[in-house]
Amino acid sequence: MEKYHFIAIGGAVMHNLALALVEKGYQVTGSDDEIYEPSKTRLSKAGILPNSNGWFPEKITSDLDGIILGMHARIDNPELVKAQELGLPVYSFPEFIYNQSKEKKRVVIAGSHGKTSITSIILHVLKDNKIDFDYLVGAQIEGFDLMVRLSDAPIIIIEGDEYLTSPLDRTPKFFHYKHDIVLVSGIAWDHYNVFPDFEEYKNQFTKLMEKTPDSGELIYCDSDPLVKDAAEKVNIKALKTLYKAHPAIIEDGKTFLKTENGLVEIHIFGEHNLQNLQGAMNICLSLGLAKEDFYSSIQSFKGAAKRQELIAGNESACLYRDFAHAPSKLQATANAVNTQFPERKLIAVQELHTFSSLNKDFLPNYAGTMDAADIAVIYLNPHAAALKKLELMDEQTLRKGFKRPDLKLFTESESLKEFLLAQDYSNTNLLLMSSGNYDNMDLEELKVKFK
Repeated sequence: MEKYHFIAIGGAVMHNLALALVEKGYQVTGSDDEIYEPSKTRLSKAGILPNSNGWFPEKITSDLDGIILGMHARIDNPELVKAQELGLPVYSFPEFIYNQSKEKKRVVIAGSHGKTSITSIILHVLKDNKIDFDYLVGAQIEGFDLMVRLSDAPIIIIEGDEYLTSPLDRTPKFFHYKHDIVLVSGIAWDHYNVFPDFEEYKNQFTKLMEKTPDSGELIYCDSDPLVKDAAEKVNIKALKTLYKAHPAIIEDGKTFLKTENGLVEIHIFGEHNLQNLQGAMNICLSLGLAKEDFYSSIQSFKGAAKRQELIAGNESACLYRDFAHAPSKLQATANAVNTQFPERKLIAVQELHTFSSLNKDFLPNYAGTMDAADIAVIYLNPHAAALKKLELMDEQTLRKGFKRPDLKLFTESESLKEFLLAQDYSNTNLLLMSSGNYDNMDLEELKVKFK
């Protein structure tokens, strides 16, 4: 039986990989300095939750087959130091995923936005068509218990992000998967703390495209000028396939795909999601699926968690939650809801939570991103800025940066909640956007307003 120890086991992907290895019959241990829900309960149920938080070098023994190192561990982590002293193999999770899938057809979904949505669509459609596959995805998806699966399946679908691999490897994760097929959805500046230079950020995607093997395929969004430019310039022998948003119409707040055999109703909406859907369709066709089977399956796809997720709604009002935090994601999501329901008022709330969004120098990138909202609200927790050692921006600075003179700023979760509960939601949609949770703001009272 193979034995692996996870350093920083509590992370979203890390704990899912640990659970996938338990399911595969491996012996798994792990450590972390803090473990939050749902990781804590899930690890506990599998019998691999660490007895206490912290790092314990004594857990690192010579009989381990390897260490799986999480991004949030420091380079001087005492368990990592002990593993290096013992000469144990140390893998980042992308390297480990590759080692487990060398014999499979590897499909990587990349891009500054849309990765999770595209990967989720592919997973849903393949599962619906009873095709055997492995996967790695960055969010919990309806119908899938884990975010990672490793088996004997001939295909693996991987959501590949450009963030750094591990404390020992400062290159993007997506380089390590050594794709056969790669899709690039869009390029928009993100991870300002990691890639302060936009040219360097763009270059990571060009390098990824260049890694496409001669027998492989590069699928790219032709509607994104930066992706299009990179894909057209890159000198590879692999097949290049471009895509745009799938043709569709909106009727009474519902989106219908235009197909050769008539209209097909879907649950997701917005220009970016129609691009995501078309990209996912191209992947499925490359894997041998018939077009009609894709259209049949996509009708039951409800979307990934926190991706334009409908939390509550009635005939004249909806409450949506979205992961949007980068400027391109924020703008696309607000525009999508506004376009889907043009007759409704839109209240859009954005929590500034990431290093980029809290950084005054990055703020000009948000100009115009909330123009689609009738009421634009920013939530900013002073503690979040302090943790990242950043200057706390005031309302005037934010209004200038977003180019919204009427922007409303809240710095306390309870005050924001009171404001939202006081609004009239007749013929109005509320859109909550954040990679955080508004400091654990309870949404139950808000949901009542939409029943």
